[in-house]
Amino acid sequence: MELTLKDLKENRQEWLDHGYRLPSFDADKLKENTLDHPVWVHFGAGNIFKAFHAAAAQKLIEAGVMDTGIVAAEGFDGEIVSASMRPHDNLTVAVTLCADGSVKKDVIGSIAASYVLDRAAEEDYAALKKVFENPSLQLCTFTITEKGYSLTDRSGAFRADVEADFAKGPQEADSYIGKVAALLYARFCAGELPVAMVSTDNCSHNGDKLKDAVCAYAAKWQENGVVKDGFMAYLTESGKVSFPWSMIDKITPRPDASVEKLLAEDGFDLKPVITSKNTYIAPFVNAEESEYLVIEDAFPNGRPAMEKAGIMFTDRETVERVETMKVSTCLNPLHTSLAVFGCLLGFTKICDELKDADLKALITGVGYTEGLPAVVNPGIINPKDFIDTVVNVRFPNPFMPDTPQRIATDTSQKLSVRFGGTISRYMERADLNPANLRLIPLVIAGWLRYLTAIDDEGKAFELSPDPMIETLKPALAELKFGALADTAKVREVLMPLLKDPVIFGTDLEKAGLADRVIAYYEKLMKGPGAVRATLHDAVSE
Repeated sequence: MELTLKDLKENRQEWLDHGYRLPSFDADKLKENTLDHPVWVHFGAGNIFKAFHAAAAQKLIEAGVMDTGIVAAEGFDGEIVSASMRPHDNLTVAVTLCADGSVKKDVIGSIAASYVLDRAAEEDYAALKKVFENPSLQLCTFTITEKGYSLTDRSGAFRADVEADFAKGPQEADSYIGKVAALLYARFCAGELPVAMVSTDNCSHNGDKLKDAVCAYAAKWQENGVVKDGFMAYLTESGKVSFPWSMIDKITPRPDASVEKLLAEDGFDLKPVITSKNTYIAPFVNAEESEYLVIEDAFPNGRPAMEKAGIMFTDRETVERVETMKVSTCLNPLHTSLAVFGCLLGFTKICDELKDADLKALITGVGYTEGLPAVVNPGIINPKDFIDTVVNVRFPNPFMPDTPQRIATDTSQKLSVRFGGTISRYMERADLNPANLRLIPLVIAGWLRYLTAIDDEGKAFELSPDPMIETLKPALAELKFGALADTAKVREVLMPLLKDPVIFGTDLEKAGLADRVIAYYEKLMKGPGAVRATLHDAVSE
């Protein structure tokens, strides 16, 4: 069996016999329709795009809601297209790993064309420009990660490639967002055509991040006189270009060896590719069954009836409430709690942590007991039901190969959102008291203990990547595992960190939680076994 359109036609029954659900539409006709009147472009041809957006588009095509597919544009790593997508006619095997042990295998054929967003790939770039000049284009979605919208270096200054693009203008812009802005300029020049630019990256106010990045180019280009007057107004004032906010949630880990083996048993040779940029990509994706995508309904050129694929549309305020619910109460704080203590206790799978009574008690306490009283209820999704699914279905799923080590990445950048909001609401509301928070301070102390890079058995382990490690480790170096100084010294070292609202979202001393974090930290640092003992005692209170 080969993952190609030819093999799907010639050996269709063999595919069906192996349990694959196959596209029922005419792929050639779909491509023809798409190139004639494109509707949907997606930037960032990674795993979540294939498992979520492309799968949703397939549902709409199968239901007769759409007669066009997605045009995929990859701007970070062109080998994703050349080495993984085009050899398989842009097909993907989406493997859904269900919590009940069942596996669903879908061949996704909704990607009608794939292009490299690179000026060196002249034909591809010209094809994308042509798409943007077509009046039929309604939306462009993005999964390029939050970093993809950043134009500055650590000092806050524009990067050299961005500055170069400001000077060169849209005809030669070569940075990622510079090329996106250049394509929008082509659409402006084609008659100020309307379009929705929809970031679906997992970050707060994602639409504004995309808008700010694109408009930075437009403003400089207009200032430098390298674009026609009115381009900036087209993006910001005309009502013809929107940058909706969205909230997305679906766990799509990197392609897993166990899934590769499962497909090999069916007769496939779908080995992942490691590109020259170290992107790990495969012709298959593995993902959980649960998924949420909530989008602000702001589409100046219309949109497909995407709600028929389970995507929710609402106003901006509701999108923000859904995002806040997820990242500060119902999912992300629980994930970080498992990441920190999972690394310290030697776990390598999130699902295995849910078999541990202390760890399950930790996240149920963080979620239900401490989080829900302060939750921002979006109305469109019930917060308790959301946590129920997280705790009872999503995290325990033994077929999801997610790891605490992956989730622990960049924790210093996450704590302010994942816990700071809840702590602040406890400080601000008359019906809540920060003194009642016990497990959130434990997780914060656990993270500081994690930074020693010594597990609960006293063995060294590798910290996950984090931009603040080089700053934090020296700051904590005076506090030795198993040989702590007195409480006054611990307080002297930790208090400057605990008072830092950049890290924690608020001043933990003002919140009345700093002393509790320090007390937990001293217990966690006593020696081998102290993490388990402290965790057990805390969740048993």
